[in-house]
Amino acid sequence: MMMRRRGGLVRAAATTAVVAGTAGAVRHHQQQKYETQAQAEQYEQMQAQQAMYDQQQAMAQQQAQYAQPASAPAPAPAPAAPEDPTVAQIQKLAELHAQGILSDEEFAAAKAKALGL
Repeated sequence: MMMRRRGGLVRAAATTAVVAGTAGAVRHHQQQKYETQAQAEQYEQMQAQQAMYDQQQAMAQQQAQYAQPASAPAPAPAPAAPEDPTVAQIQKLAELHAQGILSDEEFAAAKAKALGL
């Protein structure tokens, strides 16, 4: 009697194809799973970063709202005191002297005259 082989070459090839196909499908499924997990982690990190940024902005706005100005505004200049005409005249004479229009003697004489000396 002749013994029959169980399975044969075609059956072995089919079994190998099924095993390889199953392994490929499992690997593909796991890869998608890991990609989805990585995307979820990235999304969570982005959400956490956005929350921190929003919190920092809110704190900065609060600080700006309650912060005292760094320097107080300059006070308004005091009203000018009424200028004495004699002082104004002497100042004009001094400017003319500084410009070289009046000599030392002319300046001294005009100043004495303005002061009533």
